[in-house]
Amino acid sequence: MQSVQRKNEKTGRFVYEFNGNAVYEWEQTLDDVTIYVKPPPFVQKGNQIKCQISAKSLKVGLEGGTKWFIDEPSGGLIDVSESTWSLEEDDHDSSQKVISIYLVKANRGAQWNTALMGNGAVTALDPAAQEEVRKEMMLERFQEENPGFDFRDAEFN
Repeated sequence: MQSVQRKNEKTGRFVYEFNGNAVYEWEQTLDDVTIYVKPPPFVQKGNQIKCQISAKSLKVGLEGGTKWFIDEPSGGLIDVSESTWSLEEDDHDSSQKVISIYLVKANRGAQWNTALMGNGAVTALDPAAQEEVRKEMMLERFQEENPGFDFRDAEFN
């Protein structure tokens, strides 16, 4: 069994793959981590999904089912009271639905090297991707602290 994280050039998100199958995509900001999960094709309404968000883990499954298709520790601490999820049209494929899970970071600005721990086996981003995320978050912080300035072409050491 092999798990990998790679960048999806089409969406700009990171993709967590297990045995060659995409399990979810994810991205982060200073404030939150958003996870995108494609549900089975027959899922058309949010009440068909069950999602449990706790301070240190995430569970996603089908309402009425006995198994979770995601049941993993999170990559960082979650502010449960501010976190939520919804079933939406996929921005990149309107014929598909996607479960969007918004995990608000308990520690604002903390960099998560993975959204979920991968069933106990940490599958963190590779060092180059970690550096890219660190720079994106620094840019976001600079823009927030200095409104009106454009840091898009800034280079960081």
